Amino acid sequence: MKTKKIILVATIATLAAASSIAFAQFKKPEDAIKYRQSVYTVMANSFGKISAVVKGEAPYNKDEVAKNAAIVTTLSTLPWQAFGPGTEGGNALPAVWSDNAKFKSASEKMQLAVVNLNVAAQSGDQEAIKKAFGAAGQTCKNCHDDFKKK
Repeated sequence: MKTKKIILVATIATLAAASSIAFAQFKKPEDAIKYRQSVYTVMANSFGKISAVVKGEAPYNKDEVAKNAAIVTTLSTLPWQAFGPGTEGGNALPAVWSDNAKFKSASEKMQLAVVNLNVAAQSGDQEAIKKAFGAAGQTCKNCHDDFKKK
């Protein structure tokens, strides 16, 4: 399990390092905004499916929870490339750019939390899933509180 976590963290770091190169893929700032909002929409969908299970609103299906946690983990590495200079707007507050170090730290905490959720989901341990889900949800909330328009 520890090896999986190390591999996932290394993957996140590699993708994060490549994000400055990937920024060039956006021809217009509006494209970057649409991209990151789309990533968050798909993430929220998969995270919401796990939430329903954790809250007891949907039956537990190990394969479905594991699949959705893996999706969230993969997608958690993607939106950051769309927050480059000149991409202000959308639902992002100016603090994303004015306090970028704090924003980057929040993004890294979220990515690590969803890696932990994915590890728990792959294990099938429902108590570990609930705990990791709560921690991941808190990192999302913290970032939304500081960096997303309400």
